[in-house]
Amino acid sequence: MKFYRLFILLIVIITGTTARGQETTAPVKMPVLGKNDTIKVAGTNVDGEMIPWMSLKEVVIYGERIFKTPEERTAFNRLRYNVLKVMPYALFAKRRYEQLEKDLALTSDKKEQKKLVKACDQEIKQMFNKEIKELTITQGQILTKLVDRELGRTTYDIVKQTKGGFTAFLYQSVARVVGHNLKSTYSPSEDRDIESIIISSGYYQ
Repeated sequence: MKFYRLFILLIVIITGTTARGQETTAPVKMPVLGKNDTIKVAGTNVDGEMIPWMSLKEVVIYGERIFKTPEERTAFNRLRYNVLKVMPYALFAKRRYEQLEKDLALTSDKKEQKKLVKACDQEIKQMFNKEIKELTITQGQILTKLVDRELGRTTYDIVKQTKGGFTAFLYQSVARVVGHNLKSTYSPSEDRDIESIIISSGYYQ
């Protein structure tokens, strides 16, 4: 019985090897190239004929938005301007804090970790002193939402993690005085106008 099973297994192996050998040795018809065909692309063997192909980026088609009133159009255009104004800051914060987390994971030395946090804090402050301080209250509110969108954490949570709960409390107290809320969260459904602006902006293409 064992010999019988071994015999069957040997036949299957030989048959599979023969089939693969036939597939690799069969002639394949290659496409005829012209003098301007200089771009290398992928190819797939379809029934003995090599079919060239190349992947294309996804094309997203958006329907034209219809506004009920001129005021509604003006409000949306103002929102679009504000979102595009602060989006680069949110992306900068995302890249910087992701880099900070990677750097912190590479060392267990508390002094070195504090040094890394301080360097990150200084970069954020420099950006704040140069540009972010000129943002309007509305733009600041949108920015805190976008930080939550990009990092999955509120600005308050980030400050609390890197600077401590007391500092986060102080930052939140100051922010509330000028009309901001560092605990603002982002919801694609509730903030669908902002989401549609970001998706159509080209930042993620």
